[in-house]
Amino acid sequence: MTKRLEHEPDQRRYVLRLDGRVACVLDYRELGDTVAFVRTFTNPPYRGAGLASELVRFAVDDVEARTQQRIVPSCWYVEQWFDRHPDRRHLLDARTA
Repeated sequence: MTKRLEHEPDQRRYVLRLDGRVACVLDYRELGDTVAFVRTFTNPPYRGAGLASELVRFAVDDVEARTQQRIVPSCWYVEQWFDRHPDRRHLLDARTA
């Protein structure tokens, strides 16, 4: 099984593909000095395998590596992800942390 994590800036999303099929998507919106992670969705056949968590980690790592933006966890899943990873909370926008 081939797994690919990708950033698709033209579509403002991060995608995890398994064997070329979209398994999980994280949509975002850039808002000046912040990036809001607005929706995480895992296609039903792929749920329960930790793919959404893997995709959120990839997106958080990407934002940290390539920008100075802070993250707004507008999606409940992303908010819970940060609760489970308090060592990454410094990347949150102070207005929402």
